[in-house]
Amino acid sequence: FSAEQEAQALRKAMKGFGTDEDAIIEILTKLNASQRQQVLITYKSSIGRDLIDDLKSELSGNFETVIVGMMTSTTMYDVHELRRALKGAGTDEGCLIEILASRTNEEIRRINENYKLQYGRTLEEDIVSDTSSMFRRVLVSLATGNRDEGMYVDDALAQQDAQCLYEAGEKKWGTDEVQFMAILCTRNRPHLLRVFDAYRGIANKDIADSIKSEMSGDLEDALLAVVKCVRNKPAYFAERLYKSMKGLGTDDSTLIRVMVSRSEIDMLDIRREFLTMYGKSLYSFIKGDCSGDYRKVLLRLCGG
Repeated sequence: FSAEQEAQALRKAMKGFGTDEDAIIEILTKLNASQRQQVLITYKSSIGRDLIDDLKSELSGNFETVIVGMMTSTTMYDVHELRRALKGAGTDEGCLIEILASRTNEEIRRINENYKLQYGRTLEEDIVSDTSSMFRRVLVSLATGNRDEGMYVDDALAQQDAQCLYEAGEKKWGTDEVQFMAILCTRNRPHLLRVFDAYRGIANKDIADSIKSEMSGDLEDALLAVVKCVRNKPAYFAERLYKSMKGLGTDDSTLIRVMVSRSEIDMLDIRREFLTMYGKSLYSFIKGDCSGDYRKVLLRLCGG
């Protein structure tokens, strides 16, 4: 890998009349995220121009969004997406839930740090000013990145948590959402898996079904996302991708975000879950749903 060579090749693809989109796709999809960051720096030092600015001026639409996303560092990509979800008219709740429910403590810590540096205000401040009630509290809790990430399971506590959830929801009239939040947003993964098992024994139904029947709207979506991510993160993303493409019209921002942000983390697992869950490959789904350079680059991120 030579950052210098790739930088020159990218410049060549954009210089002069017309842009060689195929060359751009070819170069950027064969590099990994850290190599792309090196190319970004080398492009500026050896060509004296900003690569992202050049790409933005040469490309357009969803294709541009994917390429610029790929050229953005992992943490900053999440930061930009969260900011986009919060500012302006209307909030993209789905984006907030997806990022905050699925990232690790360390990832959340870096997001918070960079968000503050970039925008001069904290992510929490923006969440608080843009969302309300219990949904706001769940997002704030997730945004602190304070989940126990240990592996220790205390059986008695798991049993107690399950009972607690049952009494906070199915058993009483009205729902004590705070209990759900306190348990679902702070306990470690192996512990929660044990809690879900115990819960089924007590309530005779799955925790996800209880959340669906006890809650609604954004709060329901947020807590369900937490449960799904605890159980099987790649399956959660497979479902996000499926829903972004099925039916009429495509939710491009979700499709792009998941493809770009997971391409080097768990894309193989996501593809496997997608096939298992929907009986069709993610590749064929993208192929049928998108077109042009946009489709080409997504298929490369997906990998055969």
